Amino acid sequence: MMVFNYAVWGLLFAFTAFKFVQCIRLVPNRMEFIVERLGRYHRTLGAGFHVLTPFFDRVAYIRDLREESMEVPPQECFTADNVKVEVDGVIYISVVNSKNASYGVTNYRGAAISLAQTTTRSVIGTLDLDRTFEEREAINGRVVQVLSEVSDHWGIRVHRYEVKNIVPPTTVREAMERQMGAERERRALMARSEGEKQSRINNSEGVMMELVNRSEGEMQRRINEAEGEAQEILTIAHATAESIGK
Repeated sequence: MMVFNYAVWGLLFAFTAFKFVQCIRLVPNRMEFIVERLGRYHRTLGAGFHVLTPFFDRVAYIRDLREESMEVPPQECFTADNVKVEVDGVIYISVVNSKNASYGVTNYRGAAISLAQTTTRSVIGTLDLDRTFEEREAINGRVVQVLSEVSDHWGIRVHRYEVKNIVPPTTVREAMERQMGAERERRALMARSEGEKQSRINNSEGVMMELVNRSEGEMQRRINEAEGEAQEILTIAHATAESIGK
């Protein structure tokens, strides 16, 4: 009987000691603990050393305050011209109010992802297929704007959202690739034509320059011949004048 009593008291002591140890909490930097007392929110513990009230207090939630990225799974959307595309993305958020993040919404991560998907579908539904590739920044900005409207209630801050991939159906991709190939071929033909045109211009300018040089050379030759003949006439005239003077 004595052994049984000692065992019971030993277990009771161990349980009490365990509960007291549980009441000593060291909160890491950039973390917050949500403490409930008798099932209701009591306080938020910031970084540092804290002691809870045994048997009454418990840590209900642990929130990381650092920025985190969450993948937004691929989803099917329809553009304004009724083309089905598959879109995925990534969203960057951080917890700024641990209490709201714990009690304002059941799952703030899941809620943010769902709202990002809904907003993305809505925005893409107003754009033609070609514009969806050009308006990524507009889509990103709209998602951030909508999420920011509810972020205070959810205790989070939305830093940014990025559309990763916009994937049209295979038939549309093949048509786009053919169009891009035709555009590349057109540009290549234009470049080749421009090169041939410039080559002809260069050849024409070369021939023209050669003709000008030849003409100038011929003109200079005639001038030289005329000057030589004039000099010869002057020399003869001087010689004749000297002979007459004698």
